Amino acid sequence: MTSETKLEELLIDAEADDEVVEHLPPVVNRPWLLIVGLVLVAMNLRPALSSLSPLLSKVSDSLGLSAAKAGLLTTLPVLCLGLFAPLAPILARRFGAERVVLGILLTLATGIILRSSFGEAGLFAGSLIAGASIGIIGVLLPGIVKRDFAKQAGTMTGVYTMALCLGAAVAAGATVPLSQYFDDSWNIGLGFWIVPAVVAALFWLPQVGHKQGTHRVAYRVKGLLRDPLAWQVTLYMGLQSSLAYIVFGWLPSILIGRGLSATQAGLALSGSIIVQLISSLAAPWLATRGKDQRLAIVVVMLLTLGGLFGCLYAPIEGLWGWAILLGLGQGGTFSLALTLIVLRSRDSRVAANLSSMAQGFGYTLASMGPLAVGVLHDWTGGWGATGWVFAVIGVGAIVTGCGAGRAGYVGVTSEKV
Repeated sequence: MTSETKLEELLIDAEADDEVVEHLPPVVNRPWLLIVGLVLVAMNLRPALSSLSPLLSKVSDSLGLSAAKAGLLTTLPVLCLGLFAPLAPILARRFGAERVVLGILLTLATGIILRSSFGEAGLFAGSLIAGASIGIIGVLLPGIVKRDFAKQAGTMTGVYTMALCLGAAVAAGATVPLSQYFDDSWNIGLGFWIVPAVVAALFWLPQVGHKQGTHRVAYRVKGLLRDPLAWQVTLYMGLQSSLAYIVFGWLPSILIGRGLSATQAGLALSGSIIVQLISSLAAPWLATRGKDQRLAIVVVMLLTLGGLFGCLYAPIEGLWGWAILLGLGQGGTFSLALTLIVLRSRDSRVAANLSSMAQGFGYTLASMGPLAVGVLHDWTGGWGATGWVFAVIGVGAIVTGCGAGRAGYVGVTSEKV
């Protein structure tokens, strides 16, 4: 099996647990409706994260939140990505993937309403519910892509990824203008994102009646938690994700602190996310052409750190150049993290388990980054010291990434049970 074929399988089955899912091929009577539904659902997997950060200062002032509490607010959804993802295959086996996606879309909408309408308690509870919902849906959609578009899996996975990034970019750029249009109300700016969630649920409703496949435990992978290479892959996934969610949660606040308006800061974040589309597609393709991925990891991490330090310290007139540099770096860091999971695995079952480990532990680790930035800002009263957080996480990602980027496999295999 080639590296490219294995990569395609991972992008579809990465979040599976230690059970092999066997799908009965369904009859898709309206593939166009399924494609539209998939795109709309994918577009809802980031707005709950990227819409809050441009308004974070206004929300904090309105509710009297400390920087530490604001940091916790940016941490909760990321933590939930790791903690709630294992529920997805359990729910899918019980109710069917399509029904779960529909139900969790409504749960996501509920979380959005809670965080925009019920003060501080609702803000935290809604953020937790939204993060849990995103974690579950994000596990289920790729499997549906594989089942219903087996011959176009690579293309559809690209469409899915682009829709995800587009949703994040639109929410980051549009939330502040929306709130200003409606009497400068941050509640409406955040609550607006219930609309695309409900629209996605309506377009997804026709998929609920599709027949589900059967599932059985067929293979077991043992010893992954004792494998050093598996932990290097996991730590790289977590550390690069930590920088990504610091950007989601805090970059607009940092830029506002440097003199930009909330609208300008949101647009800078939006533009940086859009640029990620380029490197998220290009970096894995280039990295698999060499003997290993160490050079590629160093390059994308240096681009990321350069963009972060530029946004934090460089003259504000050159902001857009630094935002583009940041986007190119972060698009590559995430896609290479997925690539490493596949390339370090001997077969798709090991890859599925390694991915579960890397994303479960990794996202839990990643959630500490936004919290650390909030606490540090609370202690110092400014953003200058945040550079130390960037540096420590970035160096850690380079070190663990160079270990994970060496050619080789984790020392485990799958066995029948």
